[in-house]
Amino acid sequence: MGAVIDTPRLQLREWEDEDIPAFSLINQDPHVLEFLPGPLTPKETEDFVARIRNHFQTHGFGLWTVCLKETQEFIGYVGLNVPGFEAHFTPCVEIGWRFGSQHWGKGYATEAAQHVLSWGFEFGLKEIVSFTVPANTRSIRVMEKIGMTRNPKDNFLHPKIPAHHRLAVHVLYRCSGNENLAPQ
Repeated sequence: MGAVIDTPRLQLREWEDEDIPAFSLINQDPHVLEFLPGPLTPKETEDFVARIRNHFQTHGFGLWTVCLKETQEFIGYVGLNVPGFEAHFTPCVEIGWRFGSQHWGKGYATEAAQHVLSWGFEFGLKEIVSFTVPANTRSIRVMEKIGMTRNPKDNFLHPKIPAHHRLAVHVLYRCSGNENLAPQ
C-alpha cells in the first residue's frame, strides 16, 4: 500500500496488522498515559485499530499511522476523527496524535499534524478542532504551531470523563480552512 501523506521525514499511511504490537506498547507507556484515562490492553488496542479502519471506510479519513521514512519504523499516529460524544462544538472533526515517548521533542507531531490539517482542508472540511487537558502543554504547543487558536469560552468538561476526574476539563482549539495556516 502506498503512502497517503508524505512529509519530509515521515510517511503517513493506513494501518497494517504489523503496526498493532508497537501501538500496543505506546498505549501502555506511562509517559504517553499521563493525560489519558488509562492504558489499553493488547486486545483493546486491536479493537481501537478496528474502529480506526472502520472510520476510514465511513468517513474517507481517519487516524493514519506515522512511520519514519528512513527506517519505516512505526512511531505513532496522527489524523482526523469524528468524536463519539456531544458537546457545544459537535458535530465536528478533530485532529489528534499519539506518539511513542521516545519520539517526542523531534517535531514529528507538528510536521505530521500540519500536513494532515492541510489535507483535511483540501478534502473539503471547513473547520478542524483539537482538544486536550490544560496541563498537556506538549500537545497545546503542537496545536498552536499548526495555526490553531483557542477561545477560553470554549473550555468544556469532557462528557466521557467523570466531572470530578483530574482529566475532565478540556481546552478546545480551532482552525478553519480560510485562516492562514502556519508554515510547514
